Amino acid sequence: MNLSRRMAATAVLATAAIAGTVAITPQASAAATAAYNGVCGTGYKVVNSAPIGSKGTVFLTYNSAKGKNCVVTVRNATGKPVPMFAYLYVQGADESAEDGGAYTSYAGPVYGDGRGKCVDWAGGIENQSTWTYGSNCGSLTAHRVTKGW
Repeated sequence: MNLSRRMAATAVLATAAIAGTVAITPQASAAATAAYNGVCGTGYKVVNSAPIGSKGTVFLTYNSAKGKNCVVTVRNATGKPVPMFAYLYVQGADESAEDGGAYTSYAGPVYGDGRGKCVDWAGGIENQSTWTYGSNCGSLTAHRVTKGW
């Protein structure tokens, strides 16, 4: 192999090595996403969830023995208190529940009797929120809206 081809091959390998390093680095430094914290209680299983921008996740849980839904909003990382909320509305029952305030890790839980009914649910952290309408009922397609304000 002549000198110019060896130099070109070395340059290609060096570029590939650098590109590989760059591609791997963001995964290693990615922020952890929130996990359901079990705050709704025994028997509640996560049936739906939605990210709240880069801030956290809102979880919709259901307890089949009680026929109840629960919503909790969880931050990706705890810290100083920030404005947060969790919201649940049971369609056809005119039943809603919400919890809002300045919290360090989560808002909620809020509960509603969701057996056989569609629910609207939402969560917000600081200036970001996610709203899901008409979900987990089997008869309607859910509509999700993510907002920053």
